[in-house]
Amino acid sequence: MTKERYWVVGGEYSCMAFKALKNGAPHVIGPFEDRDEAKEAWKRVSQETRSNAAVRYSIASEQFVLPA
Repeated sequence: MTKERYWVVGGEYSCMAFKALKNGAPHVIGPFEDRDEAKEAWKRVSQETRSNAAVRYSIASEQFVLPA
């Protein structure tokens, strides 16, 4: 059985090209069992950091196979 879970990933970038994170490692929130939960977390963290134009977050998904 294949299952999917979601993560909110991002942080503050060193430049507006969004190529490298300022502190190196991303801020990761999750996992979430469905996309709607992840979207609510993404909205919250995006709202909290909206005054900083160098901060960006995305929703990432992961598929994995559960053992039989």
